[in-house]
Amino acid sequence: MKIKFKKNGSLKVKRGSALRVLAAVLVTVAVFLLAVNLIPPKKNIESNPFVVGEGKLPMIAAHRGGGENNPENTMLAFREAVKMGVDIIESDLYLTKDGALVYNHDSYIDETSNANGDLTLDEVEELCKDKTKRHYIKDMTLAELESYNFGYYFEDESGERIYKNATDIAELGLQIATVDKLFEEFYETNPDLLFIVEIKDEGERGYEACRILNDTLNEYPAYRDRIVVGTFHDEIETELKTKYPSLMRGAPTGTAAKFIVTQLLGVNLFDNGDFACLQIPTSYDVGIELSLDRATFIRRAHRRNIAVQYWTINDEDEMRRLIELGCDCIMTDNPKLLSEVLKDYE
Repeated sequence: MKIKFKKNGSLKVKRGSALRVLAAVLVTVAVFLLAVNLIPPKKNIESNPFVVGEGKLPMIAAHRGGGENNPENTMLAFREAVKMGVDIIESDLYLTKDGALVYNHDSYIDETSNANGDLTLDEVEELCKDKTKRHYIKDMTLAELESYNFGYYFEDESGERIYKNATDIAELGLQIATVDKLFEEFYETNPDLLFIVEIKDEGERGYEACRILNDTLNEYPAYRDRIVVGTFHDEIETELKTKYPSLMRGAPTGTAAKFIVTQLLGVNLFDNGDFACLQIPTSYDVGIELSLDRATFIRRAHRRNIAVQYWTINDEDEMRRLIELGCDCIMTDNPKLLSEVLKDYE
């Protein structure tokens, strides 16, 4: 086959020549992809306590302090989790009306405390459909929050609400927990304890939460290198990155997505993230089901000294699969179960 141009200078390109050009292009692309995957990438962080090391078992992160084993986000839950031997305490932070930083999963407290009196959880859930009837943390002082029993709706393994009628909530550790009290509780006895926190407030309140967290860590300096901070708000991510660069950060959604895409395309050299931990579910729905529980992701993250942490895993079979993949951390509401599963691998 020939390709001809005008009479004043015909140019013939043979099929063999075209194939040679195509082959050269393909070889160039292959060499390029090989290079970007073999060249050691720059580490995101030099020293990362959240990376367990090759061949070691993943860490246990007590999600909300281990909400299936004890009343979530209470000092009771945190104490029992540490007694159980968890490596990491995980929870979310909110700012109160008077500037205290407290642990809670939601922005309101109705579904975990007796803020609405003697109602069933079903009745409270129905009430909370009207957002104006919720008890929001931002509208309450710390003293008001500490007056409530945060073990009110907790059920033990037999389904009994064992703390519903508790009166000595402070002694039992059933009050809402503050960031300073949690650090103080374990600073001397558990200096190696790790923390994952997410700042839930946005805007000015989020900025203030960052400042308070940083100031509190100044009082407990050994924990400064043992905490990773995350957020879903872009402006809070920027605040952390610019004003508090010494704090390790988890990858926000967009940054995590970019990292995953570069791994899928095999061009991970071009990911320029500077986060310490990749905190992800096992799959993500983007129109199609995208599996994130891949050994490839973990290996490539480890090349950058990034820890890979999966949430929220409460199923035993899923725990085993992630252990065998070699991830760094499994976040679970049931650290008791995960602890038992890990014993099989020791």
